Amino acid sequence: MTSFWSWYVVILTTGTLLALTWLIFATRKGQRSDTTDQTVGHVYDGIEEYDNPLPRWWFMLFVGTIIFAVGYLVLYPGMGNWKGILPGYDGGWTSTKQYEREITKADDKYGPIFSKYAAMSIEEVAKDEQALKMGGRLFASNCSVCHGSDAKGSHGFPNLTDNDWIWGGDTETIKLTIMKGRNAAMPGWEAALGNDGIKNVTGYVRSLSGLKNPEGVDLEAGQKSFNTMCVACHGADAKGNPMLGAPNLSDRIWLYGSSFAQVQQTIRHGRNGQMPAQEDFLGNDKVHLLAAYVYSLSHGAKDQ
Repeated sequence: MTSFWSWYVVILTTGTLLALTWLIFATRKGQRSDTTDQTVGHVYDGIEEYDNPLPRWWFMLFVGTIIFAVGYLVLYPGMGNWKGILPGYDGGWTSTKQYEREITKADDKYGPIFSKYAAMSIEEVAKDEQALKMGGRLFASNCSVCHGSDAKGSHGFPNLTDNDWIWGGDTETIKLTIMKGRNAAMPGWEAALGNDGIKNVTGYVRSLSGLKNPEGVDLEAGQKSFNTMCVACHGADAKGNPMLGAPNLSDRIWLYGSSFAQVQQTIRHGRNGQMPAQEDFLGNDKVHLLAAYVYSLSHGAKDQ
């Protein structure tokens, strides 16, 4: 912050505190010391305002807030370039330094525990009750916002408790997914297929899992278009390809919904969902523990 803006903040803040101090004491000085039944003449819905002084405890609360503000501004940054008198790594206190200090303390305390589990295979960790409790807390803090607290997902977010895996459900693939993230690349086919083509392919794809379609859908034409446009990713049997993140279309599991309108929307405009990478944020050891927890959800481990 430049000197100009620093002094601007200092003068504005100091002036505001002084003005508030003057205001509460000036108004207090003009108030009567006793209570009365006399009103000030204001009436609203039958409610009258009495000409009584502000309660002393209420007045002291105002004074207390000003004292607190002055103390805070002495201890912490807030007055321009003033760093406060609380110690920091290289000067005054900042929230960033406080956060880094707490992270360092936590890493020193819990790092050896994470390292112990990181040296074990994910299958072994998935059988450790204490490890799964830790993994469950990591999941709740970092993954439940998308996949749900029960890990059963929602619209656009896969269920992690079943055996249907878009990118593969073995231990190393799960860990890689969490570490590096995933980016879906389902293109939109509206320009290539047109409205009738989209409708027919939608009907054919839904028929693969036994779903009924509205009248007017040409399943034979839809199959031809599917064999031309879709088999490269989803395969001739429509069972998908984990290497490409192409889901199985022959089961009854639908990430974005199975209604005719929802499937049609997916084919028409495509899907580009993103699973964010956690490597930089959580690090290898925590991801290893988290992967074990996720693996346990669909491999018969005891719920924690």
